[in-house]
Amino acid sequence: MRLLILGIFSLLFLACTSTKSTIKNIDPNAKRPKIVNNAFEITEYANDSNYGYDADYPINLGPLLDKQEEANIKLFFNALEGENGETITYTKTETCCPFPSNTNNIGAGTLSIYEVNFKGIPKKIALYFNIYEKGQILCPKGLKIKKTTLQN
Repeated sequence: MRLLILGIFSLLFLACTSTKSTIKNIDPNAKRPKIVNNAFEITEYANDSNYGYDADYPINLGPLLDKQEEANIKLFFNALEGENGETITYTKTETCCPFPSNTNNIGAGTLSIYEVNFKGIPKKIALYFNIYEKGQILCPKGLKIKKTTLQN
């Protein structure tokens, strides 16, 4: 019975998946950043204001297994703070935007949307993450790289 339900879910998932990916910033040659002080060592800022804020320009952390998402999202956010040094918190709010992918067994992936809150101010942002494809990992506009994660 469980296999039947899984099969039906997979069929529905694939039926909703576009046959062509719209993600514009996949880079199979991108290198994963080093981990320093329990955070990714992010050294560059995104020039494109769509980076992370648009489903076509997600933050590509992959390829990862689903069970690795939480740990890698934490490494990403541990490297960042608000523009004025505010502490940030984040929560996964949604999964969306199915797309074809060769990096997992079902041939498709989805994006995860995380809401980011800034301590002491009412500002909120939503960022799109892709754990199935590689891309350059940058600091999105509206955030700042923590000095503690930069090597001297």
